Amino acid sequence: QVQPVESGGGLVQAGGSLRLSCAASGRTFSSYTMGWFRQAPGKEREFVAAISWSADYTSYADSAKGRFTISRDNAKNTVYLQMNSLKPEDTAVYYCAAKTSRWVTTARNDYNYWGQGTQVTVSS
Repeated sequence: QVQPVESGGGLVQAGGSLRLSCAASGRTFSSYTMGWFRQAPGKEREFVAAISWSADYTSYADSAKGRFTISRDNAKNTVYLQMNSLKPEDTAVYYCAAKTSRWVTTARNDYNYWGQGTQVTVSS
């Protein structure tokens, strides 16, 4: 199994950028599909982006397309989320998650392992 640990969150002005990192322990990291989700206060946790084990396939929420980029470095057991052109509505706790199946999916319940989250706050 893997244990994701997120980092890189913080406070940024609208239009700015942040790069989130997720370091996952475990020798089989490269076999997991990895995803990013976010949860704003009073809202459901929602899908942001996901990447296949080999990084040859990615999926994005409509809200993230064109602004966010997910990537991974299997040699470092790390997945990244580069976020550009940030908006106040991107403010949320961002979670990294891993799923054992190699199919890239967007459903929260498909993911088996979760990190504790990192806060991203975008000021207007």
